[in-house]
Amino acid sequence: MKNLADYIEANKDKYLQELFAFLRIPSVSANPSYNEDVYEAADFLKNQLESSGADNVEICPTDGFPIVFGEKIIDPSLPTVLVYGHYDVQPAEPFELWTTPPFEPVIRKTEIHPNGAIFARGACDDKGQMFMHIKAFEAMISTQTLPCNVKFLLEGEEEVGSINLGPFVEANRERLKADVVLISDTGMISNDVPSITMGLRGLSYLEVEVTGPNRDLHSGLYGGAVANPINVLCEMIASLKDEQGKINIPGFYNSVEELSDDERKLIQEIPFNLEEYKNALALTDVAGEEGYHTLERAATRPTLDVNGIWGGYTGDGAKTVIPSKAFAKISMRLVPHQTPDEITQLFKDHFESIAPSGVTVAVHPHHGGFPAVTPIDSKAYHAASKAIEMTYGKKPLPVRSGGSIPIVAMFEEKLNIKTVLLGFGLDSDAIHSPNEHYGIFNFYQGIKTIPYFFQYFSE
Repeated sequence: MKNLADYIEANKDKYLQELFAFLRIPSVSANPSYNEDVYEAADFLKNQLESSGADNVEICPTDGFPIVFGEKIIDPSLPTVLVYGHYDVQPAEPFELWTTPPFEPVIRKTEIHPNGAIFARGACDDKGQMFMHIKAFEAMISTQTLPCNVKFLLEGEEEVGSINLGPFVEANRERLKADVVLISDTGMISNDVPSITMGLRGLSYLEVEVTGPNRDLHSGLYGGAVANPINVLCEMIASLKDEQGKINIPGFYNSVEELSDDERKLIQEIPFNLEEYKNALALTDVAGEEGYHTLERAATRPTLDVNGIWGGYTGDGAKTVIPSKAFAKISMRLVPHQTPDEITQLFKDHFESIAPSGVTVAVHPHHGGFPAVTPIDSKAYHAASKAIEMTYGKKPLPVRSGGSIPIVAMFEEKLNIKTVLLGFGLDSDAIHSPNEHYGIFNFYQGIKTIPYFFQYFSE
Protein backbone atom coordinates (compact mmCIF):
# COMPACT_ATOMS: atom_id res chain seq x y z
CA MET A 1 0.00 0.00 0.00
CA LYS A 2 3.02 2.31 0.29
CA ASN A 3 3.25 2.77 -3.48
CA LEU A 4 -0.45 3.60 -3.49
CA ALA A 5 -0.05 6.17 -0.70
CA ASP A 6 2.92 7.73 -2.49
CA TYR A 7 0.93 7.98 -5.72
CA ILE A 8 -1.98 9.69 -3.97
CA GLU A 9 0.35 12.13 -2.24
CA ALA A 10 2.11 12.99 -5.50
CA ASN A 11 -1.19 13.67 -7.29
CA LYS A 12 -3.03 15.72 -4.68
CA ASP A 13 -2.86 18.96 -6.63
CA LYS A 14 -4.01 17.25 -9.83
CA TYR A 15 -6.97 15.70 -8.04
CA LEU A 16 -8.01 19.07 -6.67
CA GLN A 17 -7.78 20.86 -10.02
CA GLU A 18 -9.79 18.11 -11.72
CA LEU A 19 -12.46 18.35 -9.03
CA PHE A 20 -12.59 22.12 -9.51
CA ALA A 21 -13.19 21.63 -13.24
CA PHE A 22 -16.03 19.25 -12.38
CA LEU A 23 -17.58 21.67 -9.88
CA ARG A 24 -17.57 24.49 -12.44
CA ILE A 25 -20.16 22.60 -14.48
CA PRO A 26 -23.60 23.73 -13.20
CA SER A 27 -25.30 20.35 -13.58
CA VAL A 28 -28.63 21.30 -11.96
CA SER A 29 -31.05 18.54 -12.91
CA ALA A 30 -34.17 20.31 -11.59
CA ASN A 31 -33.91 23.33 -13.92
CA PRO A 32 -34.28 22.72 -17.69
CA SER A 33 -32.12 25.75 -18.45
CA TYR A 34 -29.15 23.72 -17.20
CA ASN A 35 -29.83 20.63 -19.34
CA GLU A 36 -26.76 21.08 -21.53
CA ASP A 37 -24.60 21.41 -18.42
CA VAL A 38 -25.91 18.13 -17.02
CA TYR A 39 -24.88 16.38 -20.25
CA GLU A 40 -21.49 18.12 -20.07
CA ALA A 41 -20.99 16.68 -16.59
CA ALA A 42 -21.73 13.19 -17.92
CA ASP A 43 -19.11 13.68 -20.67
CA PHE A 44 -16.62 14.88 -18.06
CA LEU A 45 -17.10 11.70 -16.02
CA LYS A 46 -16.79 9.49 -19.11
CA ASN A 47 -13.42 11.07 -19.87
CA GLN A 48 -12.32 10.73 -16.26
CA LEU A 49 -13.23 7.04 -16.09
CA GLU A 50 -11.46 6.30 -19.36
CA SER A 51 -8.29 8.17 -18.39
CA SER A 52 -8.32 6.47 -14.98
CA GLY A 53 -8.24 3.01 -16.59
CA ALA A 54 -11.86 1.85 -16.69
CA ASP A 55 -13.08 -0.35 -19.52
CA ASN A 56 -16.38 -0.38 -21.45
CA VAL A 57 -17.11 3.20 -20.43
CA GLU A 58 -20.43 4.33 -21.83
CA ILE A 59 -22.91 7.16 -21.53
CA CYS A 60 -26.17 5.24 -21.35
CA PRO A 61 -29.29 7.17 -22.42
CA THR A 62 -32.47 7.07 -20.34
CA ASP A 63 -35.79 8.87 -20.66
CA GLY A 64 -34.12 11.65 -18.68
CA PHE A 65 -30.45 12.37 -18.08
CA PRO A 66 -27.92 9.67 -18.93
CA ILE A 67 -26.19 7.17 -16.69
CA VAL A 68 -22.41 6.87 -16.95
CA PHE A 69 -21.18 3.29 -16.69
CA GLY A 70 -17.66 1.90 -16.58
CA GLU A 71 -15.95 -1.18 -15.19
CA LYS A 72 -12.71 -3.01 -14.57
CA ILE A 73 -12.99 -6.78 -14.41
CA ILE A 74 -9.59 -8.17 -13.48
CA ASP A 75 -10.84 -11.67 -12.64
CA PRO A 76 -14.48 -12.85 -12.78
CA SER A 77 -13.84 -15.14 -9.82
CA LEU A 78 -13.02 -12.18 -7.56
CA PRO A 79 -15.59 -10.07 -5.71
CA THR A 80 -17.14 -7.09 -7.50
CA VAL A 81 -17.83 -3.69 -5.96
CA LEU A 82 -20.51 -1.52 -7.60
CA VAL A 83 -19.74 2.15 -6.97
CA TYR A 84 -22.75 4.47 -7.16
CA GLY A 85 -22.71 8.26 -7.25
CA HIS A 86 -24.59 11.16 -8.82
CA TYR A 87 -23.29 14.05 -10.87
CA ASP A 88 -26.36 16.29 -10.68
CA VAL A 89 -26.62 18.97 -8.02
CA GLN A 90 -29.27 20.97 -6.21
CA PRO A 91 -30.28 24.42 -7.49
CA ALA A 92 -27.97 27.08 -6.04
CA GLU A 93 -30.65 29.70 -5.33
CA PRO A 94 -30.77 32.06 -3.51
CA PHE A 95 -27.54 33.22 -5.17
CA GLU A 96 -27.30 36.35 -3.02
CA LEU A 97 -26.68 34.23 0.10
CA TRP A 98 -23.49 32.74 -1.34
CA THR A 99 -20.28 34.39 -0.18
CA THR A 100 -18.67 33.44 -3.49
CA PRO A 101 -20.38 32.28 -6.74
CA PRO A 102 -21.68 28.69 -6.37
CA PHE A 103 -20.04 27.38 -9.55
CA GLU A 104 -16.68 29.08 -9.08
CA PRO A 105 -15.04 26.83 -6.46
CA VAL A 106 -12.73 28.45 -3.93
CA ILE A 107 -10.90 27.24 -0.84
CA ARG A 108 -11.52 28.97 2.49
CA LYS A 109 -10.57 28.01 6.01
CA THR A 110 -13.30 27.50 8.57
CA GLU A 111 -13.40 26.68 12.24
CA ILE A 112 -14.33 23.07 11.48
CA HIS A 113 -12.04 22.84 8.44
CA PRO A 114 -8.82 24.63 9.53
CA ASN A 115 -6.96 23.12 6.56
CA GLY A 116 -9.49 24.62 4.18
CA ALA A 117 -12.76 23.65 2.57
CA ILE A 118 -13.92 23.73 -1.04
CA PHE A 119 -16.90 26.08 -1.38
CA ALA A 120 -19.11 25.25 -4.38
CA ARG A 121 -22.48 23.70 -5.18
CA GLY A 122 -21.96 19.92 -5.27
CA ALA A 123 -18.63 20.06 -3.41
CA CYS A 124 -19.92 17.55 -0.86
CA ASP A 125 -23.22 16.39 -2.39
CA ASP A 126 -22.15 14.48 -4.34
CA LYS A 127 -19.47 15.53 -6.81
CA GLY A 128 -16.63 15.75 -4.31
CA GLN A 129 -17.50 12.48 -2.61
CA MET A 130 -18.17 10.61 -5.84
CA PHE A 131 -14.96 11.93 -7.41
CA MET A 132 -12.96 10.37 -4.56
CA HIS A 133 -13.88 6.95 -5.90
CA ILE A 134 -12.65 7.71 -9.41
CA LYS A 135 -9.36 9.06 -8.06
CA ALA A 136 -8.92 6.12 -5.68
CA PHE A 137 -9.60 3.79 -8.61
CA GLU A 138 -7.05 5.66 -10.72
CA ALA A 139 -4.47 5.29 -7.94
CA MET A 140 -5.11 1.54 -7.62
CA ILE A 141 -4.87 1.03 -11.38
CA SER A 142 -1.71 3.13 -11.70
CA THR A 143 0.04 1.21 -8.89
CA GLN A 144 -1.39 -2.18 -9.92
CA THR A 145 -3.04 -2.63 -6.52
CA LEU A 146 -6.69 -3.05 -7.50
CA PRO A 147 -7.60 -6.24 -5.59
CA CYS A 148 -11.01 -7.00 -7.08
CA ASN A 149 -13.47 -6.02 -9.79
CA VAL A 150 -15.18 -2.65 -9.83
CA LYS A 151 -18.17 -1.19 -11.69
CA PHE A 152 -19.27 2.44 -11.76
CA LEU A 153 -22.90 3.55 -11.97
CA LEU A 154 -23.10 7.35 -11.99
CA GLU A 155 -26.47 9.01 -12.53
CA GLY A 156 -27.70 12.53 -13.25
CA GLU A 157 -31.15 12.52 -11.64
CA GLU A 158 -30.64 11.81 -7.94
CA GLU A 159 -31.68 15.30 -6.92
CA VAL A 160 -34.99 14.91 -8.79
CA GLY A 161 -35.88 11.46 -7.50
CA SER A 162 -33.81 9.02 -9.64
CA ILE A 163 -36.89 8.42 -11.76
CA ASN A 164 -35.07 6.54 -14.52
CA LEU A 165 -32.52 4.67 -12.42
CA GLY A 166 -34.86 1.84 -11.41
CA PRO A 167 -35.83 0.92 -15.00
CA PHE A 168 -32.16 1.06 -16.03
CA VAL A 169 -31.12 -1.25 -13.20
CA GLU A 170 -34.01 -3.58 -13.99
CA ALA A 171 -32.94 -3.79 -17.64
CA ASN A 172 -29.25 -4.28 -16.79
CA ARG A 173 -29.26 -6.71 -13.89
CA GLU A 174 -26.55 -8.95 -15.36
CA ARG A 175 -24.37 -6.02 -16.36
CA LEU A 176 -24.61 -4.57 -12.85
CA LYS A 177 -24.17 -7.85 -11.01
CA ALA A 178 -21.96 -7.28 -7.96
CA ASP A 179 -21.38 -8.33 -4.37
CA VAL A 180 -21.88 -4.97 -2.68
CA VAL A 181 -22.84 -1.39 -3.52
CA LEU A 182 -20.44 1.28 -2.26
CA ILE A 183 -21.80 4.83 -1.89
CA SER A 184 -20.24 8.01 -0.55
CA ASP A 185 -23.19 10.38 -0.27
CA THR A 186 -23.45 10.57 3.52
CA GLY A 187 -21.32 11.94 6.32
CA MET A 188 -19.52 11.36 9.60
CA ILE A 189 -20.13 12.64 13.11
CA SER A 190 -16.91 14.66 12.92
CA ASN A 191 -13.32 14.39 11.73
CA ASP A 192 -12.38 13.34 15.26
CA VAL A 193 -15.25 10.87 15.66
CA PRO A 194 -15.53 8.80 12.47
CA SER A 195 -18.75 6.94 11.80
CA ILE A 196 -20.54 4.84 9.21
CA THR A 197 -24.16 5.44 8.28
CA MET A 198 -26.12 2.23 8.74
CA GLY A 199 -29.66 3.56 8.45
CA LEU A 200 -31.54 6.05 6.28
CA ARG A 201 -35.03 7.44 6.42
CA GLY A 202 -37.40 7.15 3.48
CA LEU A 203 -39.28 9.98 1.83
CA SER A 204 -42.69 11.05 0.62
CA TYR A 205 -42.58 14.40 -1.19
CA LEU A 206 -45.65 16.16 -2.50
CA GLU A 207 -47.24 19.49 -3.34
CA VAL A 208 -50.61 20.75 -2.18
CA GLU A 209 -52.83 23.32 -3.88
CA VAL A 210 -55.74 25.16 -2.28
CA THR A 211 -58.13 27.03 -4.59
CA GLY A 212 -60.76 29.53 -3.50
CA PRO A 213 -62.33 32.17 -5.79
CA ASN A 214 -61.90 31.99 -9.54
CA ARG A 215 -59.58 35.01 -9.53
CA ASP A 216 -57.61 37.22 -7.12
CA LEU A 217 -60.03 39.51 -5.27
CA HIS A 218 -59.82 42.98 -3.71
CA SER A 219 -59.31 42.32 0.01
CA GLY A 220 -61.36 45.39 0.93
CA LEU A 221 -64.39 44.41 -1.13
CA TYR A 222 -64.30 40.68 -0.40
CA GLY A 223 -62.28 40.31 2.81
CA GLY A 224 -64.29 38.52 5.48
CA ALA A 225 -66.84 37.28 2.97
CA VAL A 226 -64.91 34.56 1.13
CA ALA A 227 -62.35 32.01 2.22
CA ASN A 228 -58.75 33.12 1.76
CA PRO A 229 -56.75 30.14 0.37
CA ILE A 230 -53.55 31.20 2.13
CA ASN A 231 -55.31 31.44 5.50
CA VAL A 232 -56.97 28.09 4.91
CA LEU A 233 -53.72 26.43 3.85
CA CYS A 234 -51.94 27.71 6.95
CA GLU A 235 -54.71 26.42 9.21
CA MET A 236 -54.72 23.03 7.50
CA ILE A 237 -50.96 22.68 7.79
CA ALA A 238 -51.00 23.76 11.43
CA SER A 239 -53.51 21.00 12.20
CA LEU A 240 -51.16 18.31 10.89
CA LYS A 241 -49.24 18.19 14.20
CA ASP A 242 -50.36 18.26 17.81
CA GLU A 243 -48.76 20.16 20.69
CA GLN A 244 -46.47 17.21 21.45
CA GLY A 245 -45.05 17.18 17.92
CA LYS A 246 -46.95 14.06 16.85
CA ILE A 247 -48.31 13.92 13.31
CA ASN A 248 -52.11 14.03 13.16
CA ILE A 249 -52.69 11.78 10.17
CA PRO A 250 -54.79 8.68 10.93
CA GLY A 251 -52.72 5.53 10.48
CA PHE A 252 -49.42 7.42 10.08
CA TYR A 253 -47.69 5.57 12.94
CA ASN A 254 -49.23 2.13 12.35
CA SER A 255 -46.03 0.63 10.94
CA VAL A 256 -43.51 2.60 13.01
CA GLU A 257 -41.36 0.33 15.15
CA GLU A 258 -39.92 1.72 18.38
CA LEU A 259 -36.17 1.40 18.81
CA SER A 260 -34.90 -1.32 21.10
CA ASP A 261 -33.05 -0.42 24.30
CA ASP A 262 -29.78 -1.53 22.65
CA GLU A 263 -30.40 0.75 19.66
CA ARG A 264 -31.17 3.72 21.89
CA LYS A 265 -28.02 2.97 23.87
CA LEU A 266 -25.96 3.11 20.65
CA ILE A 267 -27.38 6.57 19.94
CA GLN A 268 -26.51 7.73 23.44
CA GLU A 269 -22.87 6.78 22.80
CA ILE A 270 -22.65 9.34 19.99
CA PRO A 271 -20.87 12.49 21.20
CA PHE A 272 -23.44 15.28 21.28
CA ASN A 273 -23.55 18.66 22.96
CA LEU A 274 -26.97 20.28 22.83
CA GLU A 275 -25.67 23.80 23.50
CA GLU A 276 -23.11 23.53 20.70
CA TYR A 277 -25.83 22.18 18.42
CA LYS A 278 -28.09 25.17 19.16
CA ASN A 279 -25.26 27.69 18.89
CA ALA A 280 -24.17 26.34 15.50
CA LEU A 281 -27.69 26.97 14.18
CA ALA A 282 -28.26 30.23 16.09
CA LEU A 283 -31.20 28.66 17.94
CA THR A 284 -32.52 29.42 21.40
CA ASP A 285 -34.06 25.95 21.68
CA VAL A 286 -34.72 22.75 19.76
CA ALA A 287 -38.11 21.35 18.81
CA GLY A 288 -39.69 18.07 17.87
CA GLU A 289 -41.60 15.07 19.06
CA GLU A 290 -41.79 14.88 22.83
CA GLY A 291 -40.08 11.99 24.59
CA TYR A 292 -37.14 11.63 22.21
CA HIS A 293 -33.53 12.77 22.18
CA THR A 294 -32.56 15.29 19.50
CA LEU A 295 -30.50 12.66 17.64
CA GLU A 296 -33.46 10.27 17.71
CA ARG A 297 -35.76 12.96 16.33
CA ALA A 298 -33.28 13.77 13.57
CA ALA A 299 -32.63 10.22 12.40
CA THR A 300 -35.00 7.57 13.74
CA ARG A 301 -38.44 9.21 13.95
CA PRO A 302 -40.80 10.06 11.07
CA THR A 303 -41.35 13.73 10.27
CA LEU A 304 -43.56 16.12 8.35
CA ASP A 305 -42.14 19.45 7.20
CA VAL A 306 -43.24 22.29 4.96
CA ASN A 307 -40.43 22.93 2.47
CA GLY A 308 -41.99 25.91 0.74
CA ILE A 309 -45.23 27.90 0.82
CA TRP A 310 -46.48 30.63 -1.48
CA GLY A 311 -49.47 32.45 -2.94
CA GLY A 312 -50.88 35.92 -3.45
CA TYR A 313 -48.69 38.98 -3.92
CA THR A 314 -45.06 38.84 -2.79
CA GLY A 315 -43.52 41.68 -4.81
CA ASP A 316 -42.35 45.07 -3.61
CA GLY A 317 -44.83 47.42 -2.03
CA ALA A 318 -48.45 46.58 -1.31
CA LYS A 319 -51.18 44.90 -3.28
CA THR A 320 -54.28 44.15 -1.25
CA VAL A 321 -55.61 40.91 -2.68
CA ILE A 322 -57.24 37.72 -1.56
CA PRO A 323 -55.44 35.18 -3.75
CA SER A 324 -57.22 32.65 -5.86
CA LYS A 325 -54.71 29.93 -4.96
CA ALA A 326 -52.16 28.96 -2.33
CA PHE A 327 -49.49 26.27 -2.56
CA ALA A 328 -47.07 24.36 -0.36
CA LYS A 329 -44.43 21.69 -0.82
CA ILE A 330 -44.34 19.12 1.96
CA SER A 331 -41.91 16.31 2.73
CA MET A 332 -42.33 13.44 5.13
CA ARG A 333 -39.30 11.44 6.24
CA LEU A 334 -40.14 7.81 6.86
CA VAL A 335 -38.67 5.12 9.08
CA PRO A 336 -38.37 1.36 8.51
CA HIS A 337 -41.69 -0.39 7.74
CA GLN A 338 -43.31 2.80 6.43
CA THR A 339 -43.68 2.88 2.65
CA PRO A 340 -43.86 6.03 0.52
CA ASP A 341 -46.97 4.96 -1.38
CA GLU A 342 -48.88 4.17 1.81
CA ILE A 343 -47.89 7.39 3.57
CA THR A 344 -48.59 9.53 0.50
CA GLN A 345 -52.09 8.04 0.25
CA LEU A 346 -52.73 8.54 3.98
CA PHE A 347 -51.68 12.17 3.67
CA LYS A 348 -53.81 12.74 0.57
CA ASP A 349 -56.92 11.20 2.13
CA HIS A 350 -56.51 13.17 5.35
CA PHE A 351 -55.63 16.51 3.75
CA GLU A 352 -58.60 16.37 1.42
CA SER A 353 -60.89 15.38 4.31
CA ILE A 354 -59.99 18.43 6.45
CA ALA A 355 -60.55 20.99 3.67
CA PRO A 356 -63.30 23.42 4.74
CA SER A 357 -66.16 24.39 2.48
CA GLY A 358 -65.38 27.30 0.21
CA VAL A 359 -62.12 25.88 -1.13
CA THR A 360 -61.00 22.87 -3.14
CA VAL A 361 -57.79 20.95 -2.45
CA ALA A 362 -55.48 19.03 -4.78
CA VAL A 363 -52.54 16.89 -3.66
CA HIS A 364 -49.81 16.22 -6.23
CA PRO A 365 -47.25 13.53 -5.29
CA HIS A 366 -43.73 14.16 -6.58
CA HIS A 367 -41.34 11.39 -5.59
CA GLY A 368 -40.51 9.15 -2.68
CA GLY A 369 -38.21 6.45 -1.42
CA PHE A 370 -38.08 3.58 1.01
CA PRO A 371 -36.16 3.72 4.29
CA ALA A 372 -33.21 1.36 4.63
CA VAL A 373 -31.12 -0.19 7.40
CA THR A 374 -27.88 -1.95 6.51
CA PRO A 375 -26.54 -4.76 8.72
CA ILE A 376 -23.46 -4.00 10.83
CA ASP A 377 -22.48 -7.66 11.03
CA SER A 378 -21.79 -8.11 7.29
CA LYS A 379 -18.30 -8.54 5.85
CA ALA A 380 -18.83 -5.38 3.79
CA TYR A 381 -19.55 -3.30 6.90
CA HIS A 382 -16.56 -4.79 8.70
CA ALA A 383 -14.36 -4.01 5.68
CA ALA A 384 -15.52 -0.38 5.77
CA SER A 385 -15.01 -0.19 9.53
CA LYS A 386 -11.50 -1.58 9.27
CA ALA A 387 -10.66 0.75 6.38
CA ILE A 388 -11.71 3.82 8.37
CA GLU A 389 -9.81 2.57 11.40
CA MET A 390 -6.67 2.37 9.24
CA THR A 391 -6.86 5.97 8.05
CA TYR A 392 -8.49 7.68 11.04
CA GLY A 393 -6.87 5.63 13.80
CA LYS A 394 -10.24 5.02 15.44
CA LYS A 395 -13.01 2.48 15.07
CA PRO A 396 -16.05 4.20 13.54
CA LEU A 397 -19.42 4.33 15.28
CA PRO A 398 -22.51 2.98 13.48
CA VAL A 399 -25.12 5.74 13.14
CA ARG A 400 -28.44 6.38 11.47
CA SER A 401 -28.95 9.37 9.22
CA GLY A 402 -32.10 11.43 8.88
CA GLY A 403 -31.56 11.83 5.15
CA SER A 404 -32.89 9.68 2.34
CA ILE A 405 -31.13 7.80 -0.44
CA PRO A 406 -34.05 5.89 -2.00
CA ILE A 407 -31.83 3.90 -4.35
CA VAL A 408 -30.38 1.90 -1.42
CA ALA A 409 -33.64 -0.04 -1.03
CA MET A 410 -33.98 -0.23 -4.81
CA PHE A 411 -30.55 -1.88 -5.21
CA GLU A 412 -31.46 -4.46 -2.59
CA GLU A 413 -34.77 -5.19 -4.30
CA LYS A 414 -33.54 -5.41 -7.89
CA LEU A 415 -29.93 -6.62 -7.48
CA ASN A 416 -30.32 -8.47 -4.17
CA ILE A 417 -27.23 -6.81 -2.69
CA LYS A 418 -26.64 -4.64 0.35
CA THR A 419 -25.08 -1.20 0.39
CA VAL A 420 -22.23 0.27 2.42
CA LEU A 421 -22.54 4.02 3.01
CA LEU A 422 -18.95 5.18 3.27
CA GLY A 423 -19.50 8.93 3.57
CA PHE A 424 -16.91 11.56 4.49
CA GLY A 425 -18.98 14.75 4.67
CA LEU A 426 -19.97 16.59 7.84
CA ASP A 427 -23.37 17.89 8.92
CA SER A 428 -21.93 21.39 8.90
CA ASP A 429 -21.04 21.24 5.19
CA ALA A 430 -24.28 23.03 4.22
CA ILE A 431 -25.42 20.60 1.54
CA HIS A 432 -28.56 21.83 -0.29
CA SER A 433 -27.85 25.28 1.19
CA PRO A 434 -25.93 28.39 0.17
CA ASN A 435 -22.19 28.11 0.78
CA GLU A 436 -22.07 24.31 0.49
CA HIS A 437 -18.52 23.14 1.13
CA TYR A 438 -16.37 20.05 1.60
CA GLY A 439 -13.19 19.81 3.66
CA ILE A 440 -9.95 19.24 1.76
CA PHE A 441 -8.95 16.88 4.56
CA ASN A 442 -12.14 14.88 4.01
CA PHE A 443 -11.63 14.75 0.24
CA TYR A 444 -8.09 13.34 0.53
CA GLN A 445 -9.03 11.12 3.46
CA GLY A 446 -11.71 9.50 1.33
CA ILE A 447 -9.26 8.80 -1.49
CA LYS A 448 -6.91 7.16 1.02
CA THR A 449 -9.63 5.10 2.73
CA ILE A 450 -11.45 3.67 -0.30
CA PRO A 451 -8.55 1.42 -1.43
CA TYR A 452 -8.44 -0.10 2.06
CA PHE A 453 -12.13 -0.98 1.75
CA PHE A 454 -11.39 -2.77 -1.53
CA GLN A 455 -8.48 -4.62 0.08
CA TYR A 456 -10.37 -5.77 3.16
CA PHE A 457 -13.55 -6.63 1.28
CA SER A 458 -11.53 -8.75 -1.14
CA GLU A 459 -9.85 -10.55 1.71
